[in-house]
Amino acid sequence: MFYVLHVLLWVITCYCIHPSIAVNNGTYLQQRAKLLLTEHSMRTGGKIELTDKEKTVNTVLMNHKSEEIRHGKKTGFYPAALHFFYSKAYIEDSEIYDIVRRMPKGAALSLHDVTMVDVDWLVKNVTYRPNAYMCFDQTTGKLHFHFFNTLPMSQDCPWKTLESWRLAYGNTTEFDEVLYRHMTLNVPDPHKAYPTQNIVWQKFLDALDSATGLIMYAPVFKDYFYEALKEFYEDNVQYIEVRCLLSEVYELDGTTHDKDWIVETYSEVAEKFVKDFPDFSGAKIIYSVIRNVPKVDVGLAVKEAIRLHQKYPMHFVGFDLVGQEDPGHPLLYYLNELLYPSQQNPPIDLKYFFHAGETDWEGTHIDNNLIDALLLNSSRIGHGFAITKHPEALELIREKDVPLEVNPISNQVLGLLDDLRVHPASFLLANGYPVVISSDDPSVWGATGLSDDFYEVFMGVAGENADLATMKQLALDSIRYSAMTDTEKKAAVDLFNSKWMKFIDETIQKYVKKPVEIYDEFKEVEEITGY
Repeated sequence: MFYVLHVLLWVITCYCIHPSIAVNNGTYLQQRAKLLLTEHSMRTGGKIELTDKEKTVNTVLMNHKSEEIRHGKKTGFYPAALHFFYSKAYIEDSEIYDIVRRMPKGAALSLHDVTMVDVDWLVKNVTYRPNAYMCFDQTTGKLHFHFFNTLPMSQDCPWKTLESWRLAYGNTTEFDEVLYRHMTLNVPDPHKAYPTQNIVWQKFLDALDSATGLIMYAPVFKDYFYEALKEFYEDNVQYIEVRCLLSEVYELDGTTHDKDWIVETYSEVAEKFVKDFPDFSGAKIIYSVIRNVPKVDVGLAVKEAIRLHQKYPMHFVGFDLVGQEDPGHPLLYYLNELLYPSQQNPPIDLKYFFHAGETDWEGTHIDNNLIDALLLNSSRIGHGFAITKHPEALELIREKDVPLEVNPISNQVLGLLDDLRVHPASFLLANGYPVVISSDDPSVWGATGLSDDFYEVFMGVAGENADLATMKQLALDSIRYSAMTDTEKKAAVDLFNSKWMKFIDETIQKYVKKPVEIYDEFKEVEEITGY
């Protein structure tokens, strides 16, 4: 009896203190609807008002999305919940991917210098050029490429021309497939091939090492960057920023070029591309250093970054530390070197774009890199995968408006998670935190520009109710959080809006055969509340 009276007293008290608690179906449904509307307005894109034409496209998009989700729930096969190597063919054959591919996606802000171009281009174009050599290291089994005028002698890695390798192999198609596999991670069963993060990272680094020998040959270097811009442009990306190691670029006679030549070449190629394709907004570079080098090297690199930024302010925009975080040094290890610009009199403006928190672990120097990246005033944070485990860091990225560069396929392929529906960015997008979507190293896993990553975000990370407004907001935010000047951003947004309107019209023309009912996620809410 005492228990029953206690419960009744609790109910009465709660109702008196919290009169908003539902007492009938109608009140309950109104409260529920208001909560859903509040959540909707909080998420990325929640404040965007779609035009009638955009709503028509949204209906098409969401109908296809609903169908894919229904099929996934019925069959248990849902591409966005599977490893990219299993699902790539299904993703790129879907109607949603077709729409995403043609959708303007703004800017790709997290890319690396030797992993932007489809490896097929390297294999079928570059490896067929004169003076191209290859060798298998007898000790490590690694594949190396280089262009030589005079053949060097090496017992550990005997060099032969690619032409002679192909003749000896007999089957050109199969031989080219061997080269492709050495420069990518693609395998039929990634879980079996890469059971740990360290194993997949080692294969990843080996693939980069193989490709670098081809790309850093001066004539290829220029062609490669132009091809990268072309591939992203064809994927409806209008601007890119690239982390560059500024490694030595070599000529056929063995001479090498310095960092000034490299930055100037990037600038010249980008300007040429914009001249050839005026509806492209350009490219900028961020100097990067591997995070396992001695402190003195980082100190020198920071000073070099200052010099290069002052000399090439329109194309060279900042500094970063890259590479696998787990075995690398934390940002705190290089604190004195990284504080150098701000400690000068007057302080020197060098923007940082630190990779931080690319880990599953919590309470380690790896995820604590997030704290240091924010305290060091990083303009953006690469990955930030561990951010949801750091409430103060979450507050800071909101307060300081520092976006995370989310690269979902990269995180999956490099072993941080399997099912992208549980990616930490799902929380960030639901709460409207600053986020940009990029592709990191698309060539190594066979992704196309930004489209595959945008698909994965739309169908997996962002949830079932993410719609065209979410995608539009992400694209606009990529321009907003770029390192472009305010004048450049304004021009880029104007260009984006023009491309977007064209995309809307073309999508309606292709997909809308008859009048469609406008998709409205909150139709039921409106009917209940009148909002």
